[in-house]
Amino acid sequence: MNIWQILLIILAVLIALGVVLYFLGKKMQTKMDQQQSLINQHKMVTSILVIDKKKSKITDSNLPKMVIDQFPKWYRFRKMPLVKAKVGPQITTFLCDEKVFKQLPTKKVVKVEIAGLYILSIKSVKK
Repeated sequence: MNIWQILLIILAVLIALGVVLYFLGKKMQTKMDQQQSLINQHKMVTSILVIDKKKSKITDSNLPKMVIDQFPKWYRFRKMPLVKAKVGPQITTFLCDEKVFKQLPTKKVVKVEIAGLYILSIKSVKK
């Protein structure tokens, strides 16, 4: 085989891979936009007392089984930022973003924006 034939085959494979990744990226972007609009529809501001925060596996948290089953398989064994907080009389486990997890103080009342069991942002911290 000539070196040019090998380079053309490699180039064709790279172009095909690029096209596949482009269309997968577009599909994932539309899915993410739909999820973000759903989150924005259901977000609400509430005060919580942060009891504990830690990174652990979803399966080790005390989230409802129905919630754990909705996670993709590869997320079940990955450590996620979890926050145990008291909302009114009930103690609940929340998920949150990495940036929010680092800023969230423990043993304090915090006004946060939540959507379901997900903490979106911190509005204010009471002393």
